[in-house]
Amino acid sequence: MDSINKNQPEDNFKDLVGQEAIDKIKELGKKAGSCFMCTRITTGQPFDTRPMSAQKIDDEGNFWFLSANDSHKNEELQQDPATQLLFQGSSYSDFLWLYGKCSISTDKQKIDELWDPSLKVWFT
Repeated sequence: MDSINKNQPEDNFKDLVGQEAIDKIKELGKKAGSCFMCTRITTGQPFDTRPMSAQKIDDEGNFWFLSANDSHKNEELQQDPATQLLFQGSSYSDFLWLYGKCSISTDKQKIDELWDPSLKVWFT
């Protein structure tokens, strides 16, 4: 416990599992609206970070993003699927960080489901 929390104990951190964890992930992910996606995190080299917005967070807690087939992030994920997502729900609270493995899907039906015309600015 650090000196601030020692003097002012707060219930501000909780490890969650199961459905409670999925519900909290979905809540905070939606509240934040966007995150930083970090790739190349296990290579021993500086990792790459870019802002991303999840198009969907499914009932299993999986995040779905859209990106161009020829993007640098897709190339990095093919070499090393380990990824970290960093969220901030507000300027003073609701922080979330997740570590996991990404996979790239080119499923046309899924892309059509996730597509929103406002995304057009990111794709040529």
